[in-house]
Amino acid sequence: MHILNSPDNTQPSVTEIQPPPRWLMVLVGGGFLLLIVGTLGSIFVFRDVLRPGQQQRVINMAPFMEAFLPPNPGAGLALPTPLPTFSNGVSPDDLLSVALVTPTPEVTVSIPSPSPTISVISSTATPTPTLTATETPTPTSTLPEASTTLQPASTPLPPTAYLNGFRYVRQTWNNCGPATITMGLSYFGWQEGQEFAASVLKPDDEDKNVTSLEMTSFVNERSGVWAISRMGGTLDLIKAFIANGYPVIIAIGFMPEGYDWLGHYRLLVGYDDYQGVFFAYDSYLGTGDNGNGIAIPYDEADSDWRQFNRKFIVLYRPEEEQWLRSLLGDWADPARAGEFALQTARDEARANPQDGFAWFNMGTSLVALGRYDEAAVAYDQSRRLSLPWRMMWYQFGPYEAYFNVGRYDDLMALIAANLNNGGQYIEETFYWQGQLYGAQGQFAEAETAFEQALRINPNFAAAQEALSTLNSG
Repeated sequence: MHILNSPDNTQPSVTEIQPPPRWLMVLVGGGFLLLIVGTLGSIFVFRDVLRPGQQQRVINMAPFMEAFLPPNPGAGLALPTPLPTFSNGVSPDDLLSVALVTPTPEVTVSIPSPSPTISVISSTATPTPTLTATETPTPTSTLPEASTTLQPASTPLPPTAYLNGFRYVRQTWNNCGPATITMGLSYFGWQEGQEFAASVLKPDDEDKNVTSLEMTSFVNERSGVWAISRMGGTLDLIKAFIANGYPVIIAIGFMPEGYDWLGHYRLLVGYDDYQGVFFAYDSYLGTGDNGNGIAIPYDEADSDWRQFNRKFIVLYRPEEEQWLRSLLGDWADPARAGEFALQTARDEARANPQDGFAWFNMGTSLVALGRYDEAAVAYDQSRRLSLPWRMMWYQFGPYEAYFNVGRYDDLMALIAANLNNGGQYIEETFYWQGQLYGAQGQFAEAETAFEQALRINPNFAAAQEALSTLNSG
């Protein structure tokens, strides 16, 4: 390599490299330190300060942030397992071998003789005036007492029926209940959005559950439309409602891609016996490829539905109450509906004694009938089997059963488990905690629990009543 010499033919000089100014090094080092501290602080705020809905909004903008979510303490776990104690000497085997309900003739569903004001098969929504949130129905009595002798004229169900006229509503965060009830009411001309329903049903957007009782109360008190809810439904009963022009909402177990088991509501708008499917408007999944509803095979629909004891909500116009009752038949009586649900759950538990949902449904049906000792045994058995860890986000029968038989340790164990896995955003968790404290004479703690329930949902009537009773005592 040729080296150029300096003009005086001496050796080339070496330029001495000066270090950067000290202030620049401090500035760069401080910048890196601030970056590290800021990153760690942002992760801390994301993990430990933001609420779940806020975390989800961050993840929607920056999906990589999901990696920083704290592990869910409930994920993959079952409900706390009870000790093998049998209430009043009743065992799980007794629930399967002893007659639990009065034998009844097989219940079949058909369409009654046509009413002058309702078409037997309604393919489109009957035009109705626009409804607003300020309208309320004229108070009337509840459905008449069910008549066990009611035998509607038997008109076979049509093989297909479909209802038009719904406005699809895609749910916002954690909002399937308000979105689904809004879709159902849109059939009758309801113009409000899911935000209005949510403001009443779940003022705290982190509230994990809206019960069917809350849904029906919202409809009956604020919409100008009426609704009823029952357990123990059948696929034929659902078809009869749809064939007569009544939208039906069902509660289901749901596992969308990327999620553990969740509770969910789904609006059924049609059925087709030739294909063996229901058509559903789903606030999370959409309306299907052609917009006519997601096609759900009958077996799949029933399997998802039974995870909530086949509970359903029917929407109808006030002037159609008698006609709807004729469709309901014995289901018009809540006690009879509970007996139907109990018999179905019992049959399923007999067929598969390892079916946790069947035992849980037995407990729920027995609670509805006020038979708490037997309900506690059924719930005990369900908790020994495999059930989703979020079960107590949505169904509170075990709280009621254990409270009424004085099994406070079991009640506290379920409450503690719920508070550690997301149940701190569910008002019913604190309501039953308050009931437990009150029963044990811890009235200050009970008051705090009821107040927390009302902070989550100020419209929670049971907590309002419990707190009023406590303060008046």
